[in-house]
Amino acid sequence: MYFIFSTCKLYRYNVNHVGCCHWTLLLFVSHGTRAHVFTSHFESSLTPREFNSYGARRGNDAVMTRGTFASIKLLNRFIGKPGPKTLHIPSGQTLDVFEAADRYHRDGVPLIILAGKDYGSGNSRDWVAKGPYLLGVRAVIAESFEKLHVKQLVGVGIVPLQFLPGDSADSLELSGKERFSVTLPESLSPRQQLTVKTSQGKSFLVTALFDTEMDVIFFQHGGHLRYVARTFL
Repeated sequence: MYFIFSTCKLYRYNVNHVGCCHWTLLLFVSHGTRAHVFTSHFESSLTPREFNSYGARRGNDAVMTRGTFASIKLLNRFIGKPGPKTLHIPSGQTLDVFEAADRYHRDGVPLIILAGKDYGSGNSRDWVAKGPYLLGVRAVIAESFEKLHVKQLVGVGIVPLQFLPGDSADSLELSGKERFSVTLPESLSPRQQLTVKTSQGKSFLVTALFDTEMDVIFFQHGGHLRYVARTFL
């Protein structure tokens, strides 16, 4: 699996409006990679021996967000070697993933991930989806997904898009530095094919991995919690 965070424009329907979001590629990683969570944020009063485990810190979103994609084994093809780093566009600076995502957030730029096969595979947990969302990721385009993780992405409001068979970032010669755009219609249906366009003039088809009409509704509301809030409160 490979990740790329790249600038992208998403036209997305939700219950309030048809919105336009710009996505910038954050990661470009190899097959089988998933979001690993490592910490780099604790109150200054704590010593390293007091950091404890992520299980003890999972209620601290500041810790968990900074740890998302922070595995020392993460191979981001933007960088070309293992480590929790990525390339910031357009400055060209190599930054920690969180630092790059924070800069994009301050600039008002949502993010996209380009991935290879089995995105989200492994012992999936809720932070594998929540972490990327809090980093500003709004879509993942992958060759294939771990099935449970697709539900987790939809549940937080990230759209899972799958390359058509035979397509990949490599075969389409995507560098990750392009701007991407995709239109999500109001009449979005499960497994609908959508066209992704890049700033380099390329276009390709992807499949929106919504299995049911309920998945579409959850996504259009921005995830499970927003759906429940709007339905029952």
